[in-house]
Amino acid sequence: MSTQQPLRFGDFELDVAGYELRGRSGPIRLERQPMDLLLMLVERRGQLVSRDEIVDRLWGKDVFVDVETGVHTAVRKIRRALGDSPDAPTFIETVSGKGYRFIAPVEVVAREEAPAVAPPTPQTNHSGRIGIALLVIAVAMAVVAWMFVGRNASPAHLNIAVLPFESLGADPDRAYLADGLTEEIIAWLGQIDPSRLSVVSRTSATLAKRDAKSLGEIGRRLGADYLLESSIRTESGRVRITARLIRARDEVQVWSQVYTRELTGMLGLQQELGAAIAEQIRFRLSSQRFDALSRREPKVAAAYDEYLRGVTFANQRTPATTRQAIEHYERATTLDPGYALAWSALANAHSAGTVNSDVPPLEVKVRAEDAARKAVAANPALAEAHYARGYVNWIFEWDWPAAEAELRRAIDLDPRYAWAYMTLGHTLSQSGRHSEALATMRRARELDPQNAMTYALSSQVAFQARDFQAALDHASQAIALDPELWIGYMMRGHAYEQLKQNELALEALAVAARFSGANSKTVSLTGYILAKTGRRDEARDVLTGLEQQSRTRYVPPYALALVHAGLGERDAVFESLDRAFDVHDVHLIYLPVDPKWDPYRTDPRFDALVKRCGFVRADHSSLSATSGSIREARLAGR
Repeated sequence: MSTQQPLRFGDFELDVAGYELRGRSGPIRLERQPMDLLLMLVERRGQLVSRDEIVDRLWGKDVFVDVETGVHTAVRKIRRALGDSPDAPTFIETVSGKGYRFIAPVEVVAREEAPAVAPPTPQTNHSGRIGIALLVIAVAMAVVAWMFVGRNASPAHLNIAVLPFESLGADPDRAYLADGLTEEIIAWLGQIDPSRLSVVSRTSATLAKRDAKSLGEIGRRLGADYLLESSIRTESGRVRITARLIRARDEVQVWSQVYTRELTGMLGLQQELGAAIAEQIRFRLSSQRFDALSRREPKVAAAYDEYLRGVTFANQRTPATTRQAIEHYERATTLDPGYALAWSALANAHSAGTVNSDVPPLEVKVRAEDAARKAVAANPALAEAHYARGYVNWIFEWDWPAAEAELRRAIDLDPRYAWAYMTLGHTLSQSGRHSEALATMRRARELDPQNAMTYALSSQVAFQARDFQAALDHASQAIALDPELWIGYMMRGHAYEQLKQNELALEALAVAARFSGANSKTVSLTGYILAKTGRRDEARDVLTGLEQQSRTRYVPPYALALVHAGLGERDAVFESLDRAFDVHDVHLIYLPVDPKWDPYRTDPRFDALVKRCGFVRADHSSLSATSGSIREARLAGR
């Protein structure tokens, strides 16, 4: 909305920033969709708001909603909350066959009239910022306060594992909060003082909790000194979080705390946090560092809610869930245009879709670039913002020096940001800097040793460095960690093909195609191998299938070029690669390093294309001479 100040109409007050409706007797509970609709109607007061606009705002353009049971239900709930009548309306007027109009006068409540929050504690100049922070900050700060202050800790380095939140209660629609809060607490703890406090990655902690029989065993597996075990219960519009800090060596609980909040009031935690924790933290964080960390959080509670929903969908990494994630991130940034973390996530979702879901690059390139730019502008000290910008530079703009600079900036801001190391490793690899790339991926595996994607992407970097056995080993480890990760099977197919084990390659690719929904990379590599092994008719069937699909949806031209390469059809290869350049096919980034293109590197057309893309030409002649050092680096990184 144009204002974040409370709005008054009749006997009611709408707290925009707090996402709360209040009457004379106090807060009035409204579910998310009726609340979002009320905000929309009040924002456009006096104007007709059509049913189509309401559906787009509340559910998105690609979601089917029965207007009778969707929009009418939301309006009915608002009217019930306001005591309004459809026959003689005071607040919401029905425009027959068209939509609705908010007709009551609305006035902006001056800030001094707004409900007061607890005053800042005079002992610390940070407590005012804590007063607008989220519940996640309360948990993170309290844990650090105990570990480094409450127990008179020495400056020794400590490791903590944040175990996945256990979701309790009878509200399954709020289960996403557990995933989101786990990630946010890890992010907060990881950036407070990296020189003294290391935080185990979420993936590693999740797998250890799943497989281990006791908290002590989890600690031993993860090398953690402490475990943060938490649960979240959501019922009747309230959130209750119970957090326990466990000393791993003897499984003794050394600290615990319970936090209870209204779902619509998760941005005001001054009273629950207390002046004591703030005062303790004051001596451990500079003002600049604390302000930077606090700026991770949004100013609007509803924006945080939408962001957490987006994270849950994005983590599933399918075309459908990626689209849903984008919808939630867009709602978050609409509610809070200064929410840098949501802008970063939105940029990443757009970018990753081109690789994982065959989304047309030109369709999303501008959106991804705009979101990444807004993320950095909103919070230049946010590691995720610079990561988003670096990813855009790498995958869309093909400006690898700029990508490297942004990714290194992200790592400077958050030295334990494994995804930044993974993408930096790819950027270095595709620039031909294989030794640096291998070392960077080794660091990513150290930071996130139980993440299947870390090994799948390590496989690709090893493959591009021509260490095919290492590529196979990493791919196998990825599959062991996640038996349904299609990228692991795809990389196994790449490695087997170069190791001349083509039947095993085809078996791996069949599994990859099934788990990925027949992603173009799995299909085209299958066609390439069929052609190279003399099964040309089957390869042509693959090619025909891709061509037919391209008439109704986007198929990366790079996929067709690869099958043509297997068939040895050079002119058709370059026709497809030229089309790939015209549509900015992101898969062209593999041209400098994929060994399957070696037979084409002496062709002037190939060299011209690489130059047009602005890619660095990798020196493949030196790879055989350095294979020994590559294998040594691989063995050292296992």
